[in-house]
Amino acid sequence: MNNFINELYQKHTEKTVLPSPLLVNTFIETLMSILFPTYNNKVFAGKEKLEEEIEKNKKQLNILLLHVQDLLERDSLEIGEDFFNQLPLIYKLLMLDADAIEAGDPAATSRDEVMRSYPGFYAISIYRIANGLSKLGVPFIPRILTEIAHSKTGIDIHPNATIGESFFIDHGTGVVIGETTNIGNFVKIYQGVTLGALSVKKEMAETKRHPTIEDNVVIYAGATILGGKTIIGTNSTIGGNVWITKSVKPDSLVYHKPELKIEENK
Repeated sequence: MNNFINELYQKHTEKTVLPSPLLVNTFIETLMSILFPTYNNKVFAGKEKLEEEIEKNKKQLNILLLHVQDLLERDSLEIGEDFFNQLPLIYKLLMLDADAIEAGDPAATSRDEVMRSYPGFYAISIYRIANGLSKLGVPFIPRILTEIAHSKTGIDIHPNATIGESFFIDHGTGVVIGETTNIGNFVKIYQGVTLGALSVKKEMAETKRHPTIEDNVVIYAGATILGGKTIIGTNSTIGGNVWITKSVKPDSLVYHKPELKIEENK
């Protein structure tokens, strides 16, 4: 046991670059309350108070970035400013996502309801924020962010995935979207959908391993679409519980037709 304790102590004395999940969670909770007034009903007594909250959020991000400064190609303060400069675009995309969810779900009564209570919107929000950081070359933090969303919603979106405008995840539990997935505009997917890789060999890390989903595609619950060369063409509908490893032409309907027998109890 002493040897084990010594080994653990040695690990604890080594320099760590990972910011704590608690700090990351504090940053994202503050940012979500800034972007969406309905998120936690935070009220700002004047524009100046909102500006103060944004500055506070910038400082929270700068603290996170300091943990990984040795792994950054530029100064952490510069990267933090670049992130907040792209925040208007991220916000615009999220408003389009919220509108797509409200328009596409008969049960949605308002945009505010979508932003406050829909797990799909929450997961997409965290993804777009994490993706913005990832594009700036920030390591670790984007993945911690998407894992926060994963733990809360059951939706696993890699921060390096590419996702277009007006994206809608309906229900969402069990959705997996891999790192090199490319999703177009106006795509809607349901719970249990996997956009994954055919192979998980480590040497394929730098290749496109996950599928491309073109514009206006609907993918129903439980569908599995695998492979970096697999393309689902524009305006296609993918039925539930299908397994796809080859490309699908535009305007296609793909479905699994099981044999179902119903007999009366006698």
